[in-house]
Amino acid sequence: MQRIPLLERKLAAVHPFLMSVFAALMAFLTYSCMYAFRKPFAAATFSGEEWLGLDLKVWLILMQTIGYMASKFYGIKMISELNASHRARLILGLIGVSWMGLLGFALLPAPFNIGCFLINGFPLGLIWGLVFHYLEGRKFTEMMGSILAISFVFSSGFVKSIGRYLLESWSIGPFWMPFLTGAIFVPLLVLTVFLLDHTPAPSNGDIDLKTQRRSMNRNERKAYFSQFKVGIILLVLVYMILTAFRDIRDNFVVEIWKDLKVEIPPELLTQTEVPVTLLLLLMMGLLVLVKNNLKALFLYHLIIISGFILAVMSTLSMLSGWLDPFYWMVATGTGIYMAYIPFNCLLFDRLLAAFKYSGNVGFLMYLVDSFGYLGSCGILVFKQFGDWEAMSWLNFYSQGLVWMMGFCAVLMLLSGVYFFRKLQGHQLLAGLKTVPEILR
Repeated sequence: MQRIPLLERKLAAVHPFLMSVFAALMAFLTYSCMYAFRKPFAAATFSGEEWLGLDLKVWLILMQTIGYMASKFYGIKMISELNASHRARLILGLIGVSWMGLLGFALLPAPFNIGCFLINGFPLGLIWGLVFHYLEGRKFTEMMGSILAISFVFSSGFVKSIGRYLLESWSIGPFWMPFLTGAIFVPLLVLTVFLLDHTPAPSNGDIDLKTQRRSMNRNERKAYFSQFKVGIILLVLVYMILTAFRDIRDNFVVEIWKDLKVEIPPELLTQTEVPVTLLLLLMMGLLVLVKNNLKALFLYHLIIISGFILAVMSTLSMLSGWLDPFYWMVATGTGIYMAYIPFNCLLFDRLLAAFKYSGNVGFLMYLVDSFGYLGSCGILVFKQFGDWEAMSWLNFYSQGLVWMMGFCAVLMLLSGVYFFRKLQGHQLLAGLKTVPEILR
């Protein structure tokens, strides 16, 4: 994408905070547009459509998730070795390929069109790393990353509302609806990517605070994993479970509402996400005020554990009849995303900074993300092909939250203990052995 030096110079001349807000908004809008190519199909139920005894919607989710998962494994190498050139063209090109997958889904007859969701899913899995690459390693990364991260809280519900509107008000068929939803967002996508691509590089002050961010080759990735192996494995396990239940809520929200005996007008799919979006934006954005990278690292652990506890307690309250289903969906969404959003680069940005490690967030993010979507595929297959096939999505989701989110809280506690002990032995903190000494 052709650069305009005058625009870039003007952005570099504004106050760093204002420039950061601008970059964050462009990243938010870019990733929100991406969701218009990924999630609108979930607004349809494809009632009566089956293949090999399995609902068509389940096949679509499974194919898209497999494609998304494969791209995450590929992204471990690609994103960690990424440099600043051609990021904008990559974003537009990858989303364009995904859009063509949706066109194939509309044109080809079933079951051949199911494979188009593999084409749709693979390119989209690389977009997060490309977009966050503009934001990492800066003074205001928390604020910027928070604005970017809430895009998949708000946007998922918003694009599904658009999809429901096309289905109900424009009488668009469910096979054409995903492609046309994407078409609506193409002009905004091109504009926001263009503006995002003119974001100035991190300043010297950013580098002093958050360390230099650079690409990592294979040997550097292996050395980093070896150094933090136990902690990374614990985080991978947590994220596998977390991604699975986040995807169930995201992909089967219409079915869950129906099981709750609640009518689902298009705006309902957005209304439940607005309170979650605002709360998480405030919570995560405030962490930019925490200058101590060590303190921020453990605050993220505390936020994640609190999110798991909120999801468990609100579900128990709903099952006992003490909590209205609408507020349960808001509370569980808040709890899940309190845990999910820090994993999407913010936790890892602080981890690199805490240990003064010169690398990039993309390696860790795509490592946990690849296994996260593997877990999501595993849970979906387990539900549909195991003994739980007859269980409603409401029961499977609610009962799974109680047990699995509690288990994840324990794993995150162990992760916090591991990284604290790792810090005690770190050469940068030699002689500092107590919590106040390390976190002061």
